[in-house]
Amino acid sequence: MFKSPVYNVIRVPIEKIQANAYNPNHVAPPEMKLLEKSILEDGYTMPIVCYYLKDEDKYEIVDGFHRYTTMLRNKEIREREGGCLPVSVIDKPLESRMASTIRHNRARGAHSIDLMQNIVKELVESGLGDVWIMKNIGMDADELLRLKQLTGLKELFKDRAFSQSWVV
Repeated sequence: MFKSPVYNVIRVPIEKIQANAYNPNHVAPPEMKLLEKSILEDGYTMPIVCYYLKDEDKYEIVDGFHRYTTMLRNKEIREREGGCLPVSVIDKPLESRMASTIRHNRARGAHSIDLMQNIVKELVESGLGDVWIMKNIGMDADELLRLKQLTGLKELFKDRAFSQSWVV
């Protein structure tokens, strides 16, 4: 009977984990900062998916490279986690692992503009300011402004300073 690997998460020292040579995924710097903030504030909530290389006694990443990289770069996270990552191990041949990597990357999808508008609207209406929203959701000022504009609600702009360029 098949049992999903996530039910056997193990704690692996980061020195025993390595990147694969085929991951085409790239995360932009703002999203990497948001991932780091997420791990700092929430901890690791998802295991790294790896394949165990018996001959090398190493775990090769199938999914989770950026969570791994975050620990490598952030001393506070590494120390807090005792230098270990949660790992879920899969046992598949290379071509299947490559397909798994692509599926994991593509399955994450993209944010819905409509849902993001609703979230921004709710946050503003609950009294949170632009600085809080940008810091905690990982948005820059232009993105936040665009989402506010798309809602069409003037209340979202009540605390915004506007240029006097149209003075008659």
